[in-house]
Amino acid sequence: MIPRPFLFALGAWLLIDPVSARADDGKSPIKYPPSPRANIVDDYHGTPVPDPYRSLEDDHAPATRAWVEAQNKVTFDYLGRIPERKAIERRLTQLWNYEKYGVPNREGGHYFYSFNTGLQNQSVLYTVDDLAVEGRVLLDPNTLSSDGTVALAGTSVSDDGRYLAYATAGAGSDWTEWKVRDVATGKDLTDIIKWVKFSGAEWTPDGRGFFYSRFPEPKPGDDLKGANYYAKLYYHVLGTPQSADLLVWEEPERKEWRASARVTDDGSYLILTIGKGTDAKHRVLYRKLGDTNALPTHLLGDFDAEYSFIDNDGPTFWFQTNKNSPRGKVVAIDIDRPSPANWIDVIPQAAETLEDVDVVGEHFLARYLKDAHTQVRVFNLKGHFVREVEFPGLGTAVGFRGKKHDQETFYSFTSFAAPGSIFRYEIATGKSTLWRRPKLAYDPDQYETKQVFYQSKDGTRIPMFLSSKKGLPQGESRPALLYGYGGFNISLSPSFSPATLAWMEMGGLYAQPNLRGGGEYGEEWHQAGTRTHKQNVFDDFIGAAEWLIANEYTSTPKLAIAGGSNGGLLVGACMTQRPDLYGAALPAVGVMDMLRFHKFTIGWAWIDDYGSSDDPALFKALRAYSPLHNIKPGVCYPPTLVTTADHDDRVVPAHSFKFAATLQAAQACDNPVLIRIETRAGHGAGKPTTKQIAEAADKWAFLVKSLKMRIPASQL
Repeated sequence: MIPRPFLFALGAWLLIDPVSARADDGKSPIKYPPSPRANIVDDYHGTPVPDPYRSLEDDHAPATRAWVEAQNKVTFDYLGRIPERKAIERRLTQLWNYEKYGVPNREGGHYFYSFNTGLQNQSVLYTVDDLAVEGRVLLDPNTLSSDGTVALAGTSVSDDGRYLAYATAGAGSDWTEWKVRDVATGKDLTDIIKWVKFSGAEWTPDGRGFFYSRFPEPKPGDDLKGANYYAKLYYHVLGTPQSADLLVWEEPERKEWRASARVTDDGSYLILTIGKGTDAKHRVLYRKLGDTNALPTHLLGDFDAEYSFIDNDGPTFWFQTNKNSPRGKVVAIDIDRPSPANWIDVIPQAAETLEDVDVVGEHFLARYLKDAHTQVRVFNLKGHFVREVEFPGLGTAVGFRGKKHDQETFYSFTSFAAPGSIFRYEIATGKSTLWRRPKLAYDPDQYETKQVFYQSKDGTRIPMFLSSKKGLPQGESRPALLYGYGGFNISLSPSFSPATLAWMEMGGLYAQPNLRGGGEYGEEWHQAGTRTHKQNVFDDFIGAAEWLIANEYTSTPKLAIAGGSNGGLLVGACMTQRPDLYGAALPAVGVMDMLRFHKFTIGWAWIDDYGSSDDPALFKALRAYSPLHNIKPGVCYPPTLVTTADHDDRVVPAHSFKFAATLQAAQACDNPVLIRIETRAGHGAGKPTTKQIAEAADKWAFLVKSLKMRIPASQL
């Protein structure tokens, strides 16, 4: 490349890269904003690795902010000239406008549930004593900010139903602030708890206060990118300042360790579950709840397996674990004889993967995954099978929460074609009764979902859901969207999205494979997609694309790939490994720099799945697929729309910034490379409805143009 004039900024010489591609009219070039370059080269175990766009990691720098503004201008100008975009946004707004109910829970004789009338930016929390009548508003997050960017991030009701502890998050950040509201009056108390991440609030039975975990207050300017270490667990007494909170647990020599608290339903014990990464591998401590001066006692585990506390019967504790059972089981442990030799298998491992268990109405309600869709089985407390909950088809059920003495519970059932309907379930009879079903602006019966299986590169059998409108012809001209994740033991089961429904309504096929790295088939499936086995995940996704093309569901020019977060990494890796295979790519909030991800916010915890470049052997594996480091000049990459947000403190936007800048500089053809940077938004949780609709409209408009889709006016 011919050297260009230098610009001095941020204490380094920055080389400005002018790059361009053809604009959306196919005639005039897109003039991408210049990206600041510097001659930065890191040494990884003797291997030099350039990082020319390092300055974009500084999100507060004026040069970075100017770059963001300039990139957004190019992107929104491009998207705004796509003729179908406005019609797509109108239809998305219509489809989004349906009633959204949360699953009710009951405390102290009161029911609590969330509700969104349709287009409210944030769902509202309601309470009522009788679910047959309309509830009253207890907390409306839409009143907390003018732009709808303050979201309700967590709630916890005291056992007597008197107080609501609630967390709010601003502009999509993971940082939350906890307050307490009097349920009867709807007024807040004076309590404020700050610098909390990834923690709930666990009340003591007397309602005097709650346990929570927090991180140290970050240095100024580091709140959205500084590494989060040294979590501590506290007990907060109502009416006292946070500075007076009682320290319950800390491990100052173990900066990665963090604790979550659970109080047994009988009010006898405090359970501390210690984790240190993203793997569900724990240590479990306990103590008598009233022994406030006693140190918690180690009960079981040494980060060797999952140990999730379910409930107890006096000194007998029930845990969900994958110890020697990779698909999960339920064990009973006598806390006076906690040796594994004395454990009793109450619900043994099944052929399906055990996702979650609770005790309600003197029964275990066990939620399983069977080929990535929900099954729920009911067992008595001796572990004897009672019945299976009947569902209307392939879908996902969530809920089934409650306490041992409750005789009812609630759940939501959803599919790709229909949003969640809420049901009341009677424990004694097994009867499900519909409580709420939203009215829709379309007919769900016009859509169909089927499950297929295909072979990955190494012969592994992979399931994949295919959803679309009924009666559409199959063939090479059909647009398809392939969506994946494949990591952190997270399972992708059928779920509803108005955006996905709009895609299918426009004639698109939606394909969702269940890749290794997820939790669909237990811990072995998860581990098969981690660290030095991470390439399996990409092979599974590439295999899905090849299967769709080989079986004439679509063709390369009509195939788009999408994913977010770890799924953004998936898209980035697959489009750099097989740029010839796709017609467009939508990497969202992706982990793109696999050599530096652990240096920001909670990124260090992902080492469980990814490994770290600090390890010479793992550096080689990471370098081999890191999206940022596998972009090659002179290659024609598919049309790409990168999406991120300026307040993403989970996967910091620098990942997407550097990836987009590198891809723009390397692109060897006229395919556009755009980055859309949402302002006052984060990783995705709590994003206002208006922002969700606008982003979906931009993505689908980009695909309509990139895949050359022809959409009849009647479908918009």
